[in-house]
Amino acid sequence: MRQQSPSSWAAICVCIAALVHFALGFAIEFSVDEAHYVLYAQHLAWSYFDHPPLVGWIQWPLVTLTSCEGIIRLLPELLWILSCYLVYQVTLEVHHFIQGRNTGYLTSALPSANTCGLMAVLAIIAAPMPHVLAIGLLPDTLLAPLSLGLMLVALRWLIKDHFSIADWLVTGVLLGLAGLSKYTAAFTAIALLLIFLSNPRKPWINKLGFWIAVVVALILISPVLYWNWINDWISFKYQMAHGAGSVWLWRRLGAYLGIQVLVFGPLMILGAYLFVKHFIHGTKLSLLALLGFFVIPFVVFISLSGGGGLPHWTSPAWFCLAPFAGIGLAKAWSTQHHHLIRILFITQIAICCMGFTYVLSGGISSAAFKSNPIADLYGWKLAGQRAAELTQASKANGIAVQNWTLGSRAAWYAQPIPVFVLDARKDQFDLWFGQLPRGANILLINWSGMSFAPPVGSGPAFERCEPLETLEIERFGQILSKFDFSLCRNWQGPNLTE
Repeated sequence: MRQQSPSSWAAICVCIAALVHFALGFAIEFSVDEAHYVLYAQHLAWSYFDHPPLVGWIQWPLVTLTSCEGIIRLLPELLWILSCYLVYQVTLEVHHFIQGRNTGYLTSALPSANTCGLMAVLAIIAAPMPHVLAIGLLPDTLLAPLSLGLMLVALRWLIKDHFSIADWLVTGVLLGLAGLSKYTAAFTAIALLLIFLSNPRKPWINKLGFWIAVVVALILISPVLYWNWINDWISFKYQMAHGAGSVWLWRRLGAYLGIQVLVFGPLMILGAYLFVKHFIHGTKLSLLALLGFFVIPFVVFISLSGGGGLPHWTSPAWFCLAPFAGIGLAKAWSTQHHHLIRILFITQIAICCMGFTYVLSGGISSAAFKSNPIADLYGWKLAGQRAAELTQASKANGIAVQNWTLGSRAAWYAQPIPVFVLDARKDQFDLWFGQLPRGANILLINWSGMSFAPPVGSGPAFERCEPLETLEIERFGQILSKFDFSLCRNWQGPNLTE
C-alpha cells in the first residue's frame, strides 16, 4: 500500500474534524453571539453597534433561505477549512523563505516543508478553541483566514522584494475585508506594515500600487466609517470602553494566560518555542517581523486582560503562530523526540473529544454546580416559539428580557416579534426595535441561568407582572434550565421613541 504524503494526512485530519463540526452544528442551538450575528443578516445595515458588518453580510444569502442552525453553520466550517489550508500554505512559504535566506546549519536543520505543514495543521486541530470558531461564526472566524492571507502577502513581499499592481490590489482587498470583519484587524495591518519597514530600503512608499492598496482598503471600510459618522461614532466609543474593561487586576491577567494555554494547547506553545530556539537566531529582521502577526495582537490582548477579556479574541493570532509552531514541531519530530509530541497531541485531542461530548450531553446541572454553561445552548428555540405564541395570544407589544445577552436568542427564535432589553445600556436592540413605549404591555422572559426580579415598583418599571407559565428544558433526564413567562402591564419607563 502506498504511504500517504504529509499533505494527504493533513487533508484527512481536516476532513475528520469537519465531519465532527458538521454533526455538532445540527445538534445544538445558536449561542448568544451566533444568534446576534444572524440577526445582523436579517437587519442588513452599513455597520452595527458592536462590530463591523461583514459577519452579518456574509450570512445574508443563507439566512434568507433557511433558519436551520446546521446549514447556516456550514459557513464557519468552510472558513475554518480555508484557514487550515492557509496555515499549511503559509508554513510552506515560511519554510521556503528560511531556505532562501540562510545557508549552513539553519537550512540543513529544516525538516521537509510538507512535514512542517502537516504539523502546523495538527497543532490547530488539537487546539480546542479553533473548533468553537469552526462551529459558530464569530468575527474572529472571518479574521483568521484574512490574517493568514495577509501573512502570505507579507511573505510574497519578502521573497520577491517588489509587488505588481495585482499584488497591491490583493493586499488592499484583504486589508479592507479584515477591517470589515473586526476592529482588531488594525493589529494585523500594523504587523504587515512592520514587514514593509523591515526592509532597509523603502521602495514601496513611492509606488503607485501602494497607494492604490490604501485607497482600496479605505473604500472597502467606508461603510463602517459612514455608519459611525451618522451614529455619533457609537461603535468606536463602545469598543474602546469594552476593550479597556473594568478595574485592572493581576489575577485576571494570570487567569487569562492560563486559559490561553488550555484552549490553544501546550503543543502550539512547544512548537513556537522550538522554532525560536532553532531558527530565529542568525536570521534577518524580516523573520522576526513575521512573528508580529502573532505577537502584536497577543500582547495587546494580554495587556488588556487585567480589565477583562474573552479567550477567543486571540484566535487569529494563534492561527498566525501555527506555521512557526509546525516547523518547530517537525524539527523535534525529526530528531527522534516523538514521544512528547505524540503524548501532547493525543491528550489535547482527548480534551477536545471530551468537550464535544460534554456539549452534546447538556453539561452538568446539579446543586453542587453553581452554573451550567452548556445549558445556554439548549431550550431557546422552544422558549422563543412559546414566547411568540403567548405574545400574540395576550396581544402584548412584544417580548422583553432584562439583559442584552438574553435578547439575541429571543429575537431570533421568536421572530418577527420585537424584543426589548430593559436596561440602561444602549445596544444594538435599541437600534433595531427602539425603546419600549410608555404604557406598553409586554411578555417578559426570565431564564433561570440569568434570573432577575420582575421589574415592578419604583424607577423604570411595570405597574404589575402576572406569571403565565413555566417551561422546563430537559436533556437526557436532567433539567438544564427553566423559562418563566409573565405578562407585564403598563410600562412606566422613559419613552425615547417620542
